[in-house]
Amino acid sequence: MMGKWKRFGTETTGAEIAEAAVVLPLVFMLLLGILWFGRAYNVHATLTRAAQDGARLAATSTCATCGNQDYSSNAQPVSDAIAQALMASKLDPTQVTPGTPTYCSCGVTGVCTSPVPCSAIGSGQANVCVQFNVQLAQSASSPGSCGVAVNFQYPYQFYFPFTSLNLQLIQLSGDAQIKGEY
Repeated sequence: MMGKWKRFGTETTGAEIAEAAVVLPLVFMLLLGILWFGRAYNVHATLTRAAQDGARLAATSTCATCGNQDYSSNAQPVSDAIAQALMASKLDPTQVTPGTPTYCSCGVTGVCTSPVPCSAIGSGQANVCVQFNVQLAQSASSPGSCGVAVNFQYPYQFYFPFTSLNLQLIQLSGDAQIKGEY
């Protein structure tokens, strides 16, 4: 009987299957994490690029190819440009929500008590916050410059089973500011 137990303790048949049963779920979870965090990074990069495109369009005083349109009075084309950039990456522009206004009016020195209101909330397919004639990059050594700020948020949901991140909804933001071309 003792020989049987000794042989059973030193037997290695089936050890590979047991090791695979322990390691494969961990490797699978690691690959899923890389996939979903990579997608979140891709969505964030797309939002940043869309915000930059919108800010660039809003900063131009006129558009030569669209009949010299002044965007500072009509932010609809800015919202449409952001929507097009999002649709190019297969993101739904109707899920965009405006960010909060954070920039002060150009020329305000000292403490800003009320930020410039958004000009384009709810226009077009994308609900974005476009702020015209705002103070950019103000610091102690530089008075800053005037320009345009664009910000918005986009929801992103993780699908990461068996973790606390499963079905977590986070708001990724797209923010851009650009010096005005006046």
